[in-house]
Amino acid sequence: MRPPLLHRRCPEVVGSLPFLRLGKAPTPVQSLPGLGTRAELWIKDESGYGDGGWGGNKVRKLEWLLPEARRRGARTILTVGGLGTNWGLAAARYAREMGLGVALGLIDHPVDEHVRAQLERLRASGARLHFLHSKTRLILAAPWLFARHSHGRTLPYYLPAGGSSPLGTLGAVEIALELGAQVEAGELPEPTWLVTAVGSGGTAAGLSLGLRLAGLRTRVLGVVVNDTLTLDPASLLGLAHRSAALLRARGADLNGVEPAPDTIRTETAWLGKGYAHPTRAGDHALTLASTQAGLTLEHTYTAKALAALLDLDATGRLDGGPVVFLQTHGPR
Repeated sequence: MRPPLLHRRCPEVVGSLPFLRLGKAPTPVQSLPGLGTRAELWIKDESGYGDGGWGGNKVRKLEWLLPEARRRGARTILTVGGLGTNWGLAAARYAREMGLGVALGLIDHPVDEHVRAQLERLRASGARLHFLHSKTRLILAAPWLFARHSHGRTLPYYLPAGGSSPLGTLGAVEIALELGAQVEAGELPEPTWLVTAVGSGGTAAGLSLGLRLAGLRTRVLGVVVNDTLTLDPASLLGLAHRSAALLRARGADLNGVEPAPDTIRTETAWLGKGYAHPTRAGDHALTLASTQAGLTLEHTYTAKALAALLDLDATGRLDGGPVVFLQTHGPR
């Protein structure tokens, strides 16, 4: 099994932070000239990551979270998401391969053909689904969910939405370390910006920490696509700092590396009516990506992130340097 770059960067944590490889690394980087940007545009493509029944960057978080669940002796994972949750489906399918059960608390959002198909996949995954409709009802149901899915005195291992805990965030640290190695190998120039959708915060937070650990000056531009969580730069940096604290608590020597306040910028103007609501700009970006670059995006995350990138580039707000778009959608 190919060891994670984080274990090479911080060998002190090998014994205390177990890792389970679930995909083939590194994911590729390539130039993306077909979208007409003024900036030199590249893509780091996570869409093919994952050797199991689902793909994309969600699998990166599970590589750290599932071994921790097993280390704690958990028999069930309890997590939450929207009706069309890619995170929940990935958790259910990969956890099942490890003999772990999964319970999902689901809240409502707009339903289209993709969401209907996703619900069928969720029902077929073996996960126990609890349709709680709203965030408020989900919070109120939390004690019952923990009790319902405990095994004797063993509570379920709880994972927040998107797996964006300090531990799950290490999945995006690994993506950034890969990017750093690819820059060092001359596969692409050092980017000025790394653009990603922000749905639960873990990817942006982990990237900001990982880029510093990789020795890059690249900043993270997070395009917020979720209006149910606080996802401003301060919150994302707070999560990055908690991940750094976790690494130090497990024995890592980070040599004083911490993401600075200017390492993450967020944009909210491309959210539209809210989470999972398509936008005209997103629809345009999705079509353009498909016809001009052969990319498969989706309405909730990646289409909005690319729409923001294209608009910011057109108005000269990306500083003129190379830009990397993180393709997080794993179509299966």
